[in-house]
Amino acid sequence: MKQTMSVTAGRLTEAQWLASPNFNQRPEGTSISAIVIHNISLPPNEFGQTDANGQHYVKAFFTNRLDWEAHPYFKTIEGFEVSAHLFIERDGQVTQLVNFDDRAWHAGRSSYLGQPECNDYSIGIELEGSDYQAFTDKQYDSLAQVVAALYQAYPKTRRHLTGHSDIAPGRKTDPGDYFDWARLRQQVSQLVDD
Repeated sequence: MKQTMSVTAGRLTEAQWLASPNFNQRPEGTSISAIVIHNISLPPNEFGQTDANGQHYVKAFFTNRLDWEAHPYFKTIEGFEVSAHLFIERDGQVTQLVNFDDRAWHAGRSSYLGQPECNDYSIGIELEGSDYQAFTDKQYDSLAQVVAALYQAYPKTRRHLTGHSDIAPGRKTDPGDYFDWARLRQQVSQLVDD
């Protein structure tokens, strides 16, 4: 597999762009030094679900357009304003919602290697999935391409690939036990070494 993705001016050139209003500036002088992997599905454990307009529920949530009445679960997250830099669907499609140079609201209260507030210095990637099911081959392929591109664009992220459960233990469990870290690292290594 060859490296096919790249980053220009904070944007993944191969991603669909869908702007989220849920972001702000990173603190002055902060460099991007970590990548955080998450999982999300709306409703929980259901994939590819869309609203009456055909908008993916997760994308609607990240852009503050989710219809809170469309499913009983949505009432439990009503009013939340969250985002990630990237969302990778089950078919491997990548959507970017926040420029990498900006701070997305994905980590919440968190700490990585003793440094608090991971949103300040990390890139958040949401995989469509749950803690209870394996991710797809296409998701791993896309994620490996993304991570390799991020390593090239933001060299301080190398060797700082972590999960939401690692930066917010006890509060978060994603990407979950079914996420294959060894597989991802091997695929990324092949791309970076090539």
